[in-house]
Amino acid sequence: MVLRTFGWSFAITALGLAFAAWQWGWEAFGIVLILSILEISLSFDNAVVNAGILKKMNAFWQKIFLTIGILVAVFGMRLVFPVAIVAISAKVGPIEAVNLALDNPEKYEALVTDAHPAIAAFGGMFLLMIFLDFIFEERDIKWLAWVERPLAKLGKVDMLSVCIALIALLVAAMTFATEAHTSTGHADKSATVLLAGVAGLITYLIVGGLSGFFEDKLEEEEEREHEEEEKAKAAGKEISAVGLAGKAAFFLFLYLEVLDASFSFDGVIGAFAITNHIFWMALGLGIGAMYVRSLTVYLVRQGTLDDYVYLEHGAHYAIGALAVILLVTIQHEISEIITGLIGVVLIAASFWSSVVRNKRLAAEGGADSDGKAEVTSGV
Repeated sequence: MVLRTFGWSFAITALGLAFAAWQWGWEAFGIVLILSILEISLSFDNAVVNAGILKKMNAFWQKIFLTIGILVAVFGMRLVFPVAIVAISAKVGPIEAVNLALDNPEKYEALVTDAHPAIAAFGGMFLLMIFLDFIFEERDIKWLAWVERPLAKLGKVDMLSVCIALIALLVAAMTFATEAHTSTGHADKSATVLLAGVAGLITYLIVGGLSGFFEDKLEEEEEREHEEEEKAKAAGKEISAVGLAGKAAFFLFLYLEVLDASFSFDGVIGAFAITNHIFWMALGLGIGAMYVRSLTVYLVRQGTLDDYVYLEHGAHYAIGALAVILLVTIQHEISEIITGLIGVVLIAASFWSSVVRNKRLAAEGGADSDGKAEVTSGV
């Protein structure tokens, strides 16, 4: 199971590291390896959240996520994106931006630094909306019940998550953005942050709204299929489980890609603290992205989210933390080590809580396995 799921990741790692050593030497080998580890550590929460969405899809769309999706993730976010933001910021063509990255890496890094407030605002707002919509939703299973129960009640207010996100954007624009960190010191980027943040919010509402719309449209069909399955079961016929397909799966796939892009912002920006070489960066972050993809599929196939019910909660808390960090980095530099550790600690805590819960249920003689009999962690 592990080899089948991570086989391509292992192969790409070996080829990528060998190519780096052959083409650029052992220094490149070491930097690519470090960047790979950086990407995996920063994106583990991404894999957990992705798994919660991917398990709704059928095998075909899961395969699309691993093939076409990885091409978008590697070439789109890890190679094209750094070049694109420089091209837009410097108002030059993409080829000129690549030449700038190769011939004048210091200036290239400065342009990326200048574009960071807009990137942080866009990604921060997108991730913040994911966290808010999760925390304001009424759920049977609660991890930190003392926080989640009252917030779920507040979530009954229409558009509350949008209002809070806009308030957070205004606060960021009036505080951090007025003294935004740039390559030449600090500058007022309030208008840029507001525009980019609103764009991130609109992107979330469009992509998330479309995916949710098509999921809702298929509910009636799923109910009908459920009735047919019951009839087939009564008749002794074999029943096969099929995940979402068609338009619903397409928009969920699109949502996953935008989600991955938002998670990639901190990894791409953090990589500039290690190297200015865009090809080393793309190779290292691309290898890391492969493992994130494989880990997502592994969590789905193993049913890990069903067995460890608080993992999804921990991942969303990590998303909320990352959203806040991105907004803070508009003005202040924060180490990628801190960013990665916050996510790891939250997910590790949710995993441990899940293990404790499972042991308690087993000791009590088996509450139902889907967690409906025991809905809180007792925290």
